[in-house]
Amino acid sequence: MRVLVTSLLFPLPTNVARGTFVSDHVEILQKLGHDVKVVNPLPRMLRYQESSRSTHTGVAKAPKRFNHGDVDVFSPRFWGLPGHPLPVLTSFSIKGKLRSIERWLGDWRPDLIICHTVWPVAELANHLSHKWRIPWIGVVHGHDFDVGISDKNISKPILRLTKSANHLVTVSKRLYKIAEEVGIEKFSVIPCHNAVLGEWKKPMKNIGGRWRKESLDILFPSDPRRPEKNHLLALQTGEELEKRGWIVGITTLRQQPRSIVWDRMLVADLTLITSKRESGPLVARESIQCGTPVVSVDVGDVASYLPEFCISSDYDPNSLADACEAALKNDWSAGLELPEQFNFESVSKQWEKLIESLVE
Repeated sequence: MRVLVTSLLFPLPTNVARGTFVSDHVEILQKLGHDVKVVNPLPRMLRYQESSRSTHTGVAKAPKRFNHGDVDVFSPRFWGLPGHPLPVLTSFSIKGKLRSIERWLGDWRPDLIICHTVWPVAELANHLSHKWRIPWIGVVHGHDFDVGISDKNISKPILRLTKSANHLVTVSKRLYKIAEEVGIEKFSVIPCHNAVLGEWKKPMKNIGGRWRKESLDILFPSDPRRPEKNHLLALQTGEELEKRGWIVGITTLRQQPRSIVWDRMLVADLTLITSKRESGPLVARESIQCGTPVVSVDVGDVASYLPEFCISSDYDPNSLADACEAALKNDWSAGLELPEQFNFESVSKQWEKLIESLVE
């Protein structure tokens, strides 16, 4: 089957850390035997504007056509003002890329469109779906429901587009509940799968018994420039641990390739997550696969697989420091198993079943 994946986020030649969850899904589709091409619309911007968000790094000078692995990628440019005060302008601009996409595809036409993230790229997916008379699936990863649906400028377009999709996929049960509340009829939960490769998979570090006045390497697995990742709380937690006698070092991640991310997870003592909102987070599961314990605020789906002593119900440095010390005292020799629902095989089967139900 021919599948066109559209997304606002996808790895770029100079920012391979961008949109890895979408490239992971493309890999699933390819392993299921589908012929996949990717359309990754990018906003027009100048180089200095890239500093506004880490996901914008590499956007200003990204090529219009490139390959990521063995996938052909087309990145047409659209106009979109920060905050989308004029959503009609953004919608018109992104839908206007139809002809350039058809020229790029040539004789190749998809049987299905899968759109990762709704605003604004689902405008294109919905438009192409009507033009080619094929179904499309929308995938919500977080921002559209956590932020966009409450935004006075783009809430109506997001609701319209999510209800226009032939099927909507949310990557967590929390987002599923939001879809239910806003009246979407055809939707389901399919999480992002665990993507750590074999050579980085390690058993959990048995660090039980370590206690104070020792060096402690904490990994903050996010770009500190992203305000929703709450880097300040991680620093405050490190400061609290130092008051208790630990010698703390905190490492952050920016636009590193995943192999480097996993390398850093291998050498860290703890991974600390302080985000204000997450759909996963994927980095928590990746850290566990690399053998490094995770301490987190109660965000996303971490409560479904992390022990209670590793989770802080409060966004409080003292509570998080307590959780860090509890994780260090725990005997991890028995390991920590992630639920099967996150396995590559389980996620692949769910996608295969969904696609077969939409395309005969």
